Amino acid sequence: MLRLPAALLLPALVVLLTAAVALALTLGTVSLGPALWQALAGRGDDVAATALLELRLPRVLLAVLIGAALAESGATMQALFRNPLAEPGLVGVSAGSALAAAIVYTRIGVDNPAGPWLLPLAAFAGGLATAALVIRLASTDGQTRLVTLLLAGTAVNAFVAAIVGLLATRADDPGLRGFTLWMYGNLGRAGWPEIAIAGPVLLLIALWLPREARGLDALLLGEAEARHLGIDVERLKRRTLLLAVLATAAAVSLAGIIGFVGLIVPHALRLVAGPGHRLLLPASALLGASLLTLADLAARTVASPAEWPVGALTSALGAPFFLALLLRLRDRAGLT
Repeated sequence: MLRLPAALLLPALVVLLTAAVALALTLGTVSLGPALWQALAGRGDDVAATALLELRLPRVLLAVLIGAALAESGATMQALFRNPLAEPGLVGVSAGSALAAAIVYTRIGVDNPAGPWLLPLAAFAGGLATAALVIRLASTDGQTRLVTLLLAGTAVNAFVAAIVGLLATRADDPGLRGFTLWMYGNLGRAGWPEIAIAGPVLLLIALWLPREARGLDALLLGEAEARHLGIDVERLKRRTLLLAVLATAAAVSLAGIIGFVGLIVPHALRLVAGPGHRLLLPASALLGASLLTLADLAARTVASPAEWPVGALTSALGAPFFLALLLRLRDRAGLT
């Protein structure tokens, strides 16, 4: 497999992200074209300026931030578990957020004055609480056991999914429809208040995770080997798990469940960038941002004026990739 150096890969990904953002800002139900630059300069007509500054620009920025955070979190989880099939939802973040969102939609409602803020806050708190429970179940004698973490996450995810299903059977039609659309991921709620609150969190985590590259590289060799290299393995696991959980909870709380970005982006990049996290993490952020920006562009333009859930599109792309990855791993292991 051809390996690309950082001097070529990162600039190419920056160009890809720039092109994706330009397309996402230009195309839509209202195609801006030259009016885009006039609106950016403050000289466009009111329709173009409103479409760009109040609707399209915050949505594109949120797609960039969420895509980068999910992809970097996926790369981090895969390093922690030393498994290319790991992804951020393993520790129950998405399930916990879904449970909180189901309660809001089916029992409280989002039509009250607190609705626009209650849903993301509840989803964020639910994701953190569930992940904290899973991590606590996997911790003994001050150590976080990753195998136990995986098993506990699987059990908690199944249990929470059952509760969500029970809530859905008792929901009225508007609440059930709203929750279903949320479950498949949607960036239509993006606005400047959401950017102001979640943007700094997602940006800081995306910038901080590459600082953990040396520890994650050492962890790929095994925990004992990492300790011999001077890495405080337990602190590294707790710190990186916390960052990945925070990023995933923030992303899910704002856009619903967007699957496979954290799985396919890091693994695809390992094929061309190698396993080193000094390059893999920033490359994952750039490619994840580009992928989600283009997926959201397709979601709101392919069936315009209707809009598809962006999470459904990323899953449609990710599921075949996931199956191909499974077959590749099977063949490598010599299984039939």
